[in-house]
Amino acid sequence: MFSAKSLFQEIVDHDESFRLFCSIAASGEAQGGWENGRIAALVPAGERGLAPKIARHGADEDKHGRIFRALLRKRGLEPVPVPADTDYTMLLERQGVGLAHARLNADEPLTVEDIVTYLAHSRVTEQRAAEQMLLLRRHFGGHPEIGRAVRIICDDEENHLAYAHEELLRLASAGHGPLIRRTLRACALAEIRVHRDVSLAVMARMGRILGWPRRKSAVLAAGIHAVHLYERCVGWRRMVRLRTPLRRDALGGPAGTAPEYA
Repeated sequence: MFSAKSLFQEIVDHDESFRLFCSIAASGEAQGGWENGRIAALVPAGERGLAPKIARHGADEDKHGRIFRALLRKRGLEPVPVPADTDYTMLLERQGVGLAHARLNADEPLTVEDIVTYLAHSRVTEQRAAEQMLLLRRHFGGHPEIGRAVRIICDDEENHLAYAHEELLRLASAGHGPLIRRTLRACALAEIRVHRDVSLAVMARMGRILGWPRRKSAVLAAGIHAVHLYERCVGWRRMVRLRTPLRRDALGGPAGTAPEYA
């Protein structure tokens, strides 16, 4: 049988699958960097203290994009266009998760409700990112080619998740609790659908590139559907709980540069 480790090892070992994986990841991180940059510029007057943290979040996302592009360059590979059905960030926007690009392209200050929407989106998506990177760190943290990149990104994602918890708790104590709870629940339920659809699309493409037998692809697809069913019934709750993080003021300092990847 196969495991998460063996599947990702296959993807890493094959140039074309590795190329697709890094291209999808780099594109998503670049979009996240742009979005956070725009949000930092449009923060409402009463929340200006958040602007440096949001900018730091965006700088981290840009750094991650550079890391994935650098991993491609090390193999002499060029990025490929990201298929529309694997574009997690844009599919979330179409589901109404987060702030729409049309809103961010306008030069009007955001509202506190917009900031709640942004932070709820971050809380949910950073939960997913942190879990995925923890899994990769467990299996590939010592890998000679990608290990350092995995460790850097994993640490950043844990910071981002801690920051989202802390800021949402602050806003909840300021009286925005009902809005936060509604927004988190809507974001979580939309995210698990998008995650299922993107996972199916990515695995289908990886299967074609790597020549997986039909049975293997079917078992993987069934596993993705099973995870989605669990998350729709129960698992989404882990994405909406708020707790005081162990890492306090996680985005209060300057972003790391990871110069070897820049």
